[in-house]
Amino acid sequence: MANRIDASDRPPAGVMIPLDPGIRRIIAPNPSPMTYWGTNSFVLGEGDVAVIDPGPADPEHMEALLSSLQRGERITQILVTHAHLDHSPLARPLSEATGAPVIAFGDAQAGRSAVMQDLVARGLTSGGEGVDATFKPDITVEDGELFQAGGMEIEAIWTPGHFANHLSFAWQDAVFTGDHVMGWASSLVSPPDGDLTAFMASCTKLAARDDRILYPAHGAVITDPAARLAWLIAHRQSRETEILAALSDGRPATVATLTRAIYVETPPALIPAAERNVFAHLIDLATREIVEAEPRLEANAVFRRIG
Repeated sequence: MANRIDASDRPPAGVMIPLDPGIRRIIAPNPSPMTYWGTNSFVLGEGDVAVIDPGPADPEHMEALLSSLQRGERITQILVTHAHLDHSPLARPLSEATGAPVIAFGDAQAGRSAVMQDLVARGLTSGGEGVDATFKPDITVEDGELFQAGGMEIEAIWTPGHFANHLSFAWQDAVFTGDHVMGWASSLVSPPDGDLTAFMASCTKLAARDDRILYPAHGAVITDPAARLAWLIAHRQSRETEILAALSDGRPATVATLTRAIYVETPPALIPAAERNVFAHLIDLATREIVEAEPRLEANAVFRRIG
């Protein structure tokens, strides 16, 4: 994860900017260490248009979205990549204002793996990164489903990992990747909503495509998808190597002690998020039977390497 906002390359919030024919971007006024310069909301098409990731429940951003449309344009579909508070809350007010249906994979609990469902049943809660718990789309789409939005044929790609209900949306040789692939940092993977096993599989899935460009929900456009995805995969593999190295002497360790050993230059404010990432790795390693948790798999367990 990156931990600072570089104002030198930050586009202005609230201004509609054309990126490619049929694709425009407007940034929400919610910059932070977790959102970089803010949430990128995208407008697809001309005339009847679709919005991808309307963003946080911010009246200023909603007004900017509506007022930036061309004369005669109307929003006919609202697409949501996932149910975090910086992506989905504006979907319902925007739907009520325009009559456009909200399209997504499912509600905030949809798509969770059996491992994550078990952890939730035993009391694991989200890590404070902001889940839109009441989010519910009007229309659900499945992995590989084709549908019309903004006068374009869109393919839904289920990309769980950052969030269980996470979708990416493909149009021709472009993919809107939400928070799965971002243009400024690696994605937070925070159990039980985040799942590293699923995240790595989704990276491999996207890497197998031959897309020209990625439009992330935070940060700049990604013009070399293959390189970015290779970096994401290598970054996670590097973290795994660090965790296993810290456990290599046979001594057990907790999530907190492993995080302190690995994230030595991370600001204190971001340590809780780093701990969630480490826990995500440990869940993945336990699932693959490389580490074991005592007395059982949970956030406050003691972990040791097997063998």
